[in-house]
Order: sequence, then C-alpha cells, then structure tokens
Amino acid sequence: MNRDFEKFAARAVPAIFVVLWSTGFIGTKYVLHNAEPLTYLAIRMAVVVGLMAIIVAIARPRWPDRVGIAHSVAAGILVHGFYLGGTAIAIAHSIPAGLSALIPGLQPILTSTLANRWLGERVTPVQWAGLLLGLGGVVLILHDRPMSGEAGLGWLASGVSLVSITLGTLYQRRYCGRIDWRAGNLVQYIAVTFFFAAGAWLFESNVVHWTGEFVLSLMWLAVVLSIGSIGLLYWLIRRSAATSVASLFYLVPAVTAVMAYVLFG
Repeated sequence: MNRDFEKFAARAVPAIFVVLWSTGFIGTKYVLHNAEPLTYLAIRMAVVVGLMAIIVAIARPRWPDRVGIAHSVAAGILVHGFYLGGTAIAIAHSIPAGLSALIPGLQPILTSTLANRWLGERVTPVQWAGLLLGLGGVVLILHDRPMSGEAGLGWLASGVSLVSITLGTLYQRRYCGRIDWRAGNLVQYIAVTFFFAAGAWLFESNVVHWTGEFVLSLMWLAVVLSIGSIGLLYWLIRRSAATSVASLFYLVPAVTAVMAYVLFG
C-alpha cells in the first residue's frame, strides 16, 4: 500500500506543484490591487509564521543546530525573499502575470549549468537540447517587448527572481536536505518576515486596503502557496535531481498564461 502510494505521489506531485505554483502569480496580481508588494509580502509571511508555528508545536520535529539554522535562513532569503519579492515587484510594475512567470521559467537552463558543476549532476545532450529550445522560445516572446522605464524595472525584478530561485533550489538541496522541513521552514519564514518588513518600512508607505479580495487572495497565497506548494517543492528537491525539479518551471509560464487568460481575458 505504501509503495503504491509512493508511486502515485511520484507521478502526481510534479503536476500538482506546477498548477499550485502557477496560481501564485495570479494571486499576487489580486493582492497588489490593495497593497504594495513588500508590505503584502510582510503580512503574508507573518501569517505563514503563525501557521507553521502551530504545525511545529503539534509535530515537535527535531530542531536544527546553529549551522542548520544559518543554512535555513540563507535558503529562505533566496527561495522566498528575493524570488517572491522580485516576482511581486515585477507584477506591480505592469508586467503581466503570465510574462512575470516567463523569466523565472528560464531556471532549468541556469540550474543545469550550476548543478553540473556544483552538485555533480550530469546533464544529458537531450536535456541540453530541450533547454536551448526553451531559451529560444523565451527570446522570441520577449524580443519586441519594451525593456526600459517602468517595464525595465519589472524585467530586472524578474531577473532577480530567476537567479534567486535557482540558487535557492540548489542551496536547499545541498545544505538543507537533512533538516526537518517543518522546523526548517519555520526558520526560513521567520527570516523572510523580517526581511520583507524591513524592506516595506524603508521603501513603501505600508498602506493596506483590507478588502475581501485582498484577504481571500492573501489566505490562498499563505496557506496553499507558502505551505502547500513550498512543501511539495522541498519534497521534490529531496527525492529528485536538481535538474529534474528545475525542469518543472518550464511549464509554469504556460499554465500561468492560461489561468490569466481565463480570469483576465
């Protein structure tokens, strides 16, 4: 029974992860109607810290040592801090949700290059061919898009997201693989709560309109994305090669674009 479930999970989790991860770009578009990006992220992470603290209090997982805590903080700043911050800032600067997923969708190319050198994972010729085709598709889509002014800042933020999620995935796999995900995630979320709160205090007005749209979107992003999809991501990182996990991000822009078309036209 357990083996059958594990086989089913191994097949289902990647698809579920892609769908859930894609909804993050859509949900971010809704919350940004009512709050600035870093302010919204500080609130979201504070909610997640509360939820993870309850999970940790019930489960009582093994707590990481000082080195493990330091690695968890570093991974959290990369996976959650700069990645989510860059994505939210990109959408706030008028980059459509589907396209805001496009630059981070280049992650497999960067991950394959780094994983080959850093983790010793072999990238096959077929994988390289797929990566080059993906890069070519992105270039074709972006070649006639404006890259200056407000849009330029948005694309820069998307580029930061790409580098951050790539490094974060590799860092998580190399240094945090033996840390209990519940304790490790709590440390990560506490770190990024302070990270976003500091950024919001320094650079934003901190005005929030507590509409129903904002609250519902915030809860979806906090519960389903920050706990659900991140949990699936770390599950995949523990059980798969970094290049295999990264390849899932190729699908995110297409799924996000479909969702955005259905919802926004």
